[in-house]
Amino acid sequence: MTTIDTAAITVVLPEAFDERWSRLPGIQVDGRRITIDPAEYFFRFESNTWLVADWELVKAELLDLEETTESAVEQLALDFIKIHAESTSDAARVLSTAYEVYAYLFRDEHLASLGLPQITAEHLRMLREAATLMALNKVELDGHISNVGPCWFFPAATSVVFDLSDEMGGMLDEVYHGGWFNEHRRIESIKAHAALGGRLVHGCQSVPDQTGGVVAPYGASMAAFRNDLAAFKAGWIEQVYAHRVSPAA
Repeated sequence: MTTIDTAAITVVLPEAFDERWSRLPGIQVDGRRITIDPAEYFFRFESNTWLVADWELVKAELLDLEETTESAVEQLALDFIKIHAESTSDAARVLSTAYEVYAYLFRDEHLASLGLPQITAEHLRMLREAATLMALNKVELDGHISNVGPCWFFPAATSVVFDLSDEMGGMLDEVYHGGWFNEHRRIESIKAHAALGGRLVHGCQSVPDQTGGVVAPYGASMAAFRNDLAAFKAGWIEQVYAHRVSPAA
């Protein structure tokens, strides 16, 4: 693993996380307190700065904005980021912001419209937790993936932590990246992810194949991103699955 020198990351979030996150290397959960040792947790950790904007400002000034024929929702988000986002090396701030983003995107009111009766409020909680941790992953403007943690490989990480079968893990991933297939959710996602300085991008096709998601800055090279991702994913997915406590059904 390539890493930079950095101290442990500690954050106290509004909601207690599942203590089984501690099954993964380098992460400890004690109720609402999460501690991450970057050297153990990440497969690749080359950057300890992230772009964030204040979530309360996103709620007040962006979430209710409507796109027009002259200004698409992506342009609204980009303009907001240019004006309001700032670089931070405070990983706890990133995680706290991400928690608010995903508490909004994976709220219980979406359950009725998912078309997946197997998905419950408990599954949405799993999504909120995994996506919050995912926010520490990072893609540079040139498309190079600088930070990669276990939550990049969404079904693998959730199967380890929550003892999900492969089938349920894949179904959870469908909900996670369902914003690409439902325009209402996609628009919500674009606006909300402005708080994390970019847009959520995904390497998967129409079914989960562990190619993961990350908030990438607008303008990042997706060709370089795709090539970098293809080069590393297989070996690291295997390492995540190695931490399973019980066999998948």
